[in-house]
Amino acid sequence: MADKPWTIETIRDALGSTTLASRFIGEINKAPAHEVLAVFAKWQGVAERTLAAAERARQLAEADDRGEELPGQWVDRTDAVLAAADRIRSGSRRGAA
Repeated sequence: MADKPWTIETIRDALGSTTLASRFIGEINKAPAHEVLAVFAKWQGVAERTLAAAERARQLAEADDRGEELPGQWVDRTDAVLAAADRIRSGSRRGAA
C-alpha cells in the first residue's frame, strides 16, 4: 500500500472485516467536516496495522510450513482450553471465561 495513496475505499478494503468496514464508513460519513481528516487518519492507522499483522501472520505460517522455529515465547494452552470446553459441555461455567 506504500506505493498508492490511501483512500476511503482502500481503507475499507484493508480492514478485512465487514464489521470494521461498516464502522469506518459510518464514522467517516457522520463526521463533521472539521473532523473528517482525524477520522480518516485514525482508520488509516487501523488499516495499516491490520495489513502489517496479516503480513506477519503469513510470514509465520510460511516459516512454520518450512519447519522453522517461530520467534517469540509460545505458551501451550491446549490443556486449559480443553478443560474449559469440558466444563462448558458439562454445564459448569465456573472458571471457563
